[in-house]
Amino acid sequence: MSVAGLRRVVSRLEVLAGSRARANAATLEALRREPAEIMLRGGMDPDPWQTQVLGSDADQIMLLCARQCGKSSIAAALALRRALLVPRSPVLLLSPTLRQSSELFRKIMDLFNALGRPVGVAAESALRMELTNGSRIVLLPGTEGTVRGFSGVAMLIIDEAARVSDALYYAVRPMLAVSRGRLVALSTPFGKRGWFHDSWHSGETWERVRINADQCPRITREFLAEERKALGERWYRQEYCTSFEDVIDAVFAWEDIQAAMSQDVQPLFPVS
Repeated sequence: MSVAGLRRVVSRLEVLAGSRARANAATLEALRREPAEIMLRGGMDPDPWQTQVLGSDADQIMLLCARQCGKSSIAAALALRRALLVPRSPVLLLSPTLRQSSELFRKIMDLFNALGRPVGVAAESALRMELTNGSRIVLLPGTEGTVRGFSGVAMLIIDEAARVSDALYYAVRPMLAVSRGRLVALSTPFGKRGWFHDSWHSGETWERVRINADQCPRITREFLAEERKALGERWYRQEYCTSFEDVIDAVFAWEDIQAAMSQDVQPLFPVS
């Protein structure tokens, strides 16, 4: 190739690179201006509650959602938007098992690709992605003894939170102590037990969002009627009506235990 031809190729590449940079900058500005754009540009039409969550500035959010209502999609959008728009943001994904975390990570990568990868990737594997702006998204194993060591966490997302053990939850919360990072817990109920159930009913400062299956436009009444017959009332209420049901092997109902409790009983021995 002649020198003149080489110059034309270089010039064309520079034009393409500049066009790409402007497109990426426009995408990021759109995501910053309107939070729901991350789903719209990713090919998804967000439900009203998803738009609400994307626009929230709450430090702690609990999503109590029926199966297949889009809770993983909104978690993926929240994680990716933070990593793209706020440089040097560590975002951690935690689930009861690594396989479940991997499914959420896959949704994040699908969304990232659909957006055209508006920020460069410095490193990528099946368990993490590091962006050139210094942010990173990391999967955590679902065991208490192996999740310690992270600090300065910008966002912690706990998927299938009702099935995450108390010990694991208590082990990851201190990761947000100094950074005051955001905590997002999403789940379908799993009985009247554990930290997720207790936090949902507590006076703790959470933004709580509850979505039943009949509020999801993608789930038909006919399907729900079939599921009610197939699952029976108890499992149907848990999976599709976000009902915290009594644990199957419980000797006493949760309401009966609560009714037996009283703050008026005097202790047998004085407390010094």
